[in-house]
Amino acid sequence: MQKRWYDIDPTLSLAVSLLKSASEETQIKCAEYIIMKAKNFGVKNAADSMLNEAFTYILKRWYDKDRKMQEAFEYLKSAPYDLQKEIALELLDVLQ
Repeated sequence: MQKRWYDIDPTLSLAVSLLKSASEETQIKCAEYIIMKAKNFGVKNAADSMLNEAFTYILKRWYDKDRKMQEAFEYLKSAPYDLQKEIALELLDVLQ
């Protein structure tokens, strides 16, 4: 079975799981934080192409229901491992 990109690291996987269970308001605040943090570190959003957007639309992942969440996950996925881990730890502090 193929793992999702965020399940490779247990910390990131836990943070995503807690985020999925959080209220919509909390999810949006966390999404805004992820985007801001990634942009501050110079991360580029890999989903800027039309092809990637069309592919994402077909997948209908849980975080695709909201454009802000979708954007946050694209930034998080594009971030280097160390930054992903840092963001995950900060999200865990907020979500637990």
